[in-house]
Amino acid sequence: MGVDTDSGVRATPTIDDFVRMQSDPAFQDLRHRMRRFVFPMAAFFLVWYLIYMLLATYAHAFMSTGVVGDVNLGVVLGFGQFVSTFVITLCYVKFAGRTLDPRAAAIRAELEGADA
Repeated sequence: MGVDTDSGVRATPTIDDFVRMQSDPAFQDLRHRMRRFVFPMAAFFLVWYLIYMLLATYAHAFMSTGVVGDVNLGVVLGFGQFVSTFVITLCYVKFAGRTLDPRAAAIRAELEGADA
């Protein structure tokens, strides 16, 4: 790999280093873990958003059902869209910090020639 081990300076990885890293089991594991979290979470959110939009478009009576005072179900579900966005973001940040970031740091250290 493009590493200068004598001076202890991190070297810039070459294109060949990146190509080799793509087949490395550690990199494959990182990609697998990221996809295993991101794809289901994105699918969940898109389905939830589609349901909300379909209800808003075609179920006016249902969405205008009163909940408390002047607040109707459409407002509550709309607020739920914002809440779910923040919850998903929080979950991803925690997941990435706990699972992805340490693995990515080890891969980067290996590519740059530092001890992992």
